[in-house]
Amino acid sequence: MSVLTPALSPDILVETLNWRYATKRFDASKKIDAKTWEALEESLVLTPSSYGLQPWKFVVVTDPALRAQLKAQAWGQGQVTDASHLVVFTHRTDLTEADVDRLIARVSEVRGVGLDSLAGYRQVMIGNLVEGPKRATIADWTARQAYIALGQLMTSAAALGVDATPMEGLDPKAFDQILGLEGSGYATVMACAVGYRAEDDAYAKLPKVRFAKEELVVNL
Repeated sequence: MSVLTPALSPDILVETLNWRYATKRFDASKKIDAKTWEALEESLVLTPSSYGLQPWKFVVVTDPALRAQLKAQAWGQGQVTDASHLVVFTHRTDLTEADVDRLIARVSEVRGVGLDSLAGYRQVMIGNLVEGPKRATIADWTARQAYIALGQLMTSAAALGVDATPMEGLDPKAFDQILGLEGSGYATVMACAVGYRAEDDAYAKLPKVRFAKEELVVNL
């Protein structure tokens, strides 16, 4: 197995994470270049998920008219329209055997293994998610999975010097209607505005408020 040379030193990583913040004002004139955005989309695709099921879709909204409609359903927050890109995170509202079989088929295709060799893995997923204890709360489970992707996007953006703002302050059902998600099997969880901070965003200069590491990290 190859060993990856770290792209960031420990000091640079911490500096990068201190640099990022939930941007309040984006510079609407600054757009993310195509290569950088392609890398950020790949970061979403490469997000880990439980069982590898990937129970999500990421809706990238750049159309100004759509974004104006979404802004009205997000408490009028300017980030929705001013950021270079807006990503709406959606989750599967249900999981069926067909969803499991779709993953099994993909594993077989990518790794070149027979379906028979994946039968046990398939049954574990069905036994837990489709027929088992998680069935009653499966929509909550898939929504939590989407937050893993949000974290991956935000960290990846910071590593590339791009600003990102996670947004739960929106009407998910209204977003679903505007984006044509009703009846699709997917529903809005949250959104993330991605772009470049405005020079006059005062929040960029405020120190981060975090509890002491000793209060948050327990070493046993």
